[in-house]
Amino acid sequence: MNLGAKLSILADAAKYDASCASSGTSRRDSRAGGIGSTTGSGICHSYTPDGRCVSLLKILLTNFCVYDCLYCINRRSSNVRRARFTIDEVVNLTIDFYRRNYIEGLFLSSGIIHNPDYTMERVVEVARKLRAEHGFKGYIHLKTIPEASSELIDQAGLWADRISINVELPTETDLSVLAPEKNLSRIEKAMAHIRGRIDSVKAEKKSKGRAFAPAGQSTQMIVGATSTPDVDILVRATNLYLTKSLKRVYYSAFSPIPDASARLPVLRPPLVREHRLYQADWLIRFYNYKAEELVNSSRPNLDLNIDPKLYWALSNPDHFPVDINSAPREILLRVPGLGVRNVNRLLVIRRWKRIGMLDLKRLGISLKKVSPFLITLDHLPPRSERFESLLNNREKSLQQELFDDWPGKSDNGTKFPYAG
Repeated sequence: MNLGAKLSILADAAKYDASCASSGTSRRDSRAGGIGSTTGSGICHSYTPDGRCVSLLKILLTNFCVYDCLYCINRRSSNVRRARFTIDEVVNLTIDFYRRNYIEGLFLSSGIIHNPDYTMERVVEVARKLRAEHGFKGYIHLKTIPEASSELIDQAGLWADRISINVELPTETDLSVLAPEKNLSRIEKAMAHIRGRIDSVKAEKKSKGRAFAPAGQSTQMIVGATSTPDVDILVRATNLYLTKSLKRVYYSAFSPIPDASARLPVLRPPLVREHRLYQADWLIRFYNYKAEELVNSSRPNLDLNIDPKLYWALSNPDHFPVDINSAPREILLRVPGLGVRNVNRLLVIRRWKRIGMLDLKRLGISLKKVSPFLITLDHLPPRSERFESLLNNREKSLQQELFDDWPGKSDNGTKFPYAG
């Protein structure tokens, strides 16, 4: 099989992995020698620490796999076309694509061939050759295998910017049904080992030598392959953030695959569910929400019609309106339409003057989003009737907000914002 055919098969096979992002690593370029950069602008689009978009070559080393995970198109029993790169083919593709300005880095995963250690050795060797033999200083993300030896995972962290292990499904029960060869406790043990290595290297504060996975570790969970509700997914994600210091949990809506098992759903879940989980995840990480505030046993799934920040605000009218000139930061962060950056700006401004609606407008804050929830120098919103109106006239479309700056209008003309 020629290289072009391999690339077509193995790039397509990698598209189901959502955990492809180059944010969080240290800035590094090749002006002093070598090749590549983590900060240049540049086939997977990701973002650098300074916010610029770059492209990563996103491929599998092989889509052969000894595992038979029912949700995976590359499972052992699947009839898909198979291919396998050699180590040198991946290295040369990465260097050649970089020289053509197609990419700024590499995202490499693999099916399991022979056994986890055999596969992990080859994944690590790709990164080692790029760094040590070609002086490649671009971004490298390696998908590691929890069943591989800790020594190989350590080597992966020394050559890669980010390493990740996919949880795949949020509960042990889900894994036992759809991926019996995988074990959640073993996955979390490998994550704990990675966290320990990252923490120990940081504690040493060595000025020389490569850091261990400077962009940290991440994971992915498939959404909608089982009946597991959002509350279990978000509780699992929160636990991983707290105990394993993950940089990101990625959520991937289940996509039906050819020759699927009868245990899998026939239809994919609404894409907006994935979107809502990302919004809730953002609120938990940056806005100090707890998962239990957004979902619980009595309401186990996020509302698909309205973003979780606005839903919480409408469900807790006794918290609003808040006085923008006196409310503490943690309260302002809960106002729909106010993000972290603008809250920080407002805290500085109000040290020098009392804030009015014109000040909000000058900061680019949407007055329609925030006006029902804020008291300013020159604005006092109506009472709880306003919240009931907003809640009763939610938008009808579930998908429109994924493509528009505004999610759409309700029957009375009110627009509903994103979280933030």
